[in-house]
Amino acid sequence: MTEILTAVIPVVIIGIICAVVLVVASKLMAVKEDERFPAVRDCLPGANCGACGFAGCDGYAKALCEDSSTPTNLCIPGADSTAHQLSDVLGVEFADVEEQVAFVHCNGNCDATTDKVLYQGIRSCAAAKLMYGGKGSCIYGCLGLGDCASVCPQEAIRVINGVAKVDPEECIGCGMCAAACPNKLITMVPAVAGVFVECSNRDKGAVTRKVCSNGCIGCKKCEKLCPNEAIKVVDNVARIDYSRCTGCGACAEGCTTHCITLK
Repeated sequence: MTEILTAVIPVVIIGIICAVVLVVASKLMAVKEDERFPAVRDCLPGANCGACGFAGCDGYAKALCEDSSTPTNLCIPGADSTAHQLSDVLGVEFADVEEQVAFVHCNGNCDATTDKVLYQGIRSCAAAKLMYGGKGSCIYGCLGLGDCASVCPQEAIRVINGVAKVDPEECIGCGMCAAACPNKLITMVPAVAGVFVECSNRDKGAVTRKVCSNGCIGCKKCEKLCPNEAIKVVDNVARIDYSRCTGCGACAEGCTTHCITLK
């Protein structure tokens, strides 16, 4: 019996000492959390998409609590309802959210272009791109294997006739598809936008025409037709400045290859 007590008592004493040390350390080294944090975090949708510019919903909630200058309208998936809740919890003025949707800047479907190789590898755009830039003749075009669709939390993207297409009614603007696209064909555009450029080919017009009949040839006709100077040809492909665009459609009507389309 004495031998057992001799072994147990020191262990118990050490355990008590360690417990006391841990309790003291937890008090002295505790990181104080803003009492508003749980309420702010509950306002956010939990998509953790990073569209707000922070590391997920926790990061955005922390920034809102710690820095009063952090805007409450950065959560695009949450839209105005989230912004309203945040403004109420934080006691600040409501700021409208500029709703955005994803758009695929490519219309190089199976009718407009052809494959240069037969790809039989992993069904992943990222993997296919490693093989000579992808299976398609246009190395800037949609790879069509659905990396964007696989990460979309709303199932708002479908690969149709070889090209990814976004359903704007289902898209919440999280931007996860844009991050997943290896060719960077997907950008976030204002939900109210009505004019789009369905091409990302940066080659000169003659080269583009050889690989895709729907591609932008950089003729700059759209530039001349736009009354607001909202469209410019940069790196041989038309790009729209939505802060200037009024959706008049003049550029789309005059586009030689019809790569500029209206909603």
